[in-house]
Amino acid sequence: MLDIFKDEVFLAYSTYASIVVLKMMLMGPLTGYFRMTRGAFANAEDARAHGGKDEETRKKLTKTDPDVERVRRCHQNDLENIVPFISFGLMYALTGPDLTTALLHFRIFAGSRIFHTIAYLTPLPQPARGISWIVGMATTFSMAYRVLKVVMRF
Repeated sequence: MLDIFKDEVFLAYSTYASIVVLKMMLMGPLTGYFRMTRGAFANAEDARAHGGKDEETRKKLTKTDPDVERVRRCHQNDLENIVPFISFGLMYALTGPDLTTALLHFRIFAGSRIFHTIAYLTPLPQPARGISWIVGMATTFSMAYRVLKVVMRF
């Protein structure tokens, strides 16, 4: 086994990265669930497969729905924030940070993304969602700063 899998910071990163990626992956099926329950399909062939036998019914089923769009926007926001966390988090873990500091970064980010999803889908009144987004983004920037600080020495 590689030595990196014995490193506590890397194991912590792997744990929290897995949690947020799984959370992000669940947004796809959640979007599908909302499409099915709201009868709002993006494509005519999807509408046809779910009861739109004639052209008029397919047109009625091929529509946007506010609930479906809310889930899609939440998923899009995950893509915009979790992907940078995965990249910077890995580089950050490889810089050899203190375990306590690394855990703080990873836990704050994961918690902020989970809370962001709850705030987006419930929906909770602003600024709840905005604050959770800022906290997650600031955590990623903090890790990026550490990475640049370490690598710029060379």
